[in-house]
Amino acid sequence: MEELVNKIMELGVSYGGKLLLALIVLVIGSLAIRTIKKMVSKALDKDNVDKTLKSVVKNTLNIALYALLGISIIEILGVPMSSVMALIASCGLAVGLALQGALTNFAGGLMIILFKPFRVGDYIECSGAEGIVKDISIFYTIIVTLDNIRISIPNGDLMNSAISNYSIEKIRRIDLDFKVTNDCDGDEARKVLLEAASNTPGILHEPKPFTRLSAVDDDTYIYTVRVWVDAEKYWDVYFDVLEHCSKALNDNGIDDPEERIAVRIVKDEQ
Repeated sequence: MEELVNKIMELGVSYGGKLLLALIVLVIGSLAIRTIKKMVSKALDKDNVDKTLKSVVKNTLNIALYALLGISIIEILGVPMSSVMALIASCGLAVGLALQGALTNFAGGLMIILFKPFRVGDYIECSGAEGIVKDISIFYTIIVTLDNIRISIPNGDLMNSAISNYSIEKIRRIDLDFKVTNDCDGDEARKVLLEAASNTPGILHEPKPFTRLSAVDDDTYIYTVRVWVDAEKYWDVYFDVLEHCSKALNDNGIDDPEERIAVRIVKDEQ
């Protein structure tokens, strides 16, 4: 029993100081990391750095600093670094095989940073989802839909599929189709639609508004209206053009074939 107590005391003397020092380094290191992160965040905000790059820098810095702190504590405790590196390598191989999808997402995150197919604040459609990009991390991209649903999309999926970015260009085109009956005056219908579209607030007059007959279906003529707008005004102007053109057709007595009821009388021949 006395020998056991002596052994415990020897271990306490040998490792007590190391444990205390490791604890001190952990506390001071954690405080230092928080301070560094705040300083970097302020510097990035002042320099007007791209939001996408800002998010990635913060996440990467956080991982790197805590990894450095962990290695420092291990070294203070006297664990041989060769053994630690061998363990990390073997664990890394096993984790790498188990997390192939995560590595794909990591590579996708790097591709997004380098080629910038979209940025934070852009409205995109990809992988069956669409919405405003709120955050881009190394592994996932966060978008919020128009009805305020938060969606996390793996970066690997983003880089392996087509991405529609509705915000990257300054102007967009609105395309609308209107059905009229084939017994109406075609020139009059075209004139009414073009005038209604041209007088809608918010449209651009260069390129010029466009209205033409685009299809014929049984007793229906289909006219296509196209106008250009600033990208940020797209949806407001879209609904205004739809409303103005529909009202103009109604005010000028131009019928929508879907509002008519067809009645066919068949005589019974005897």
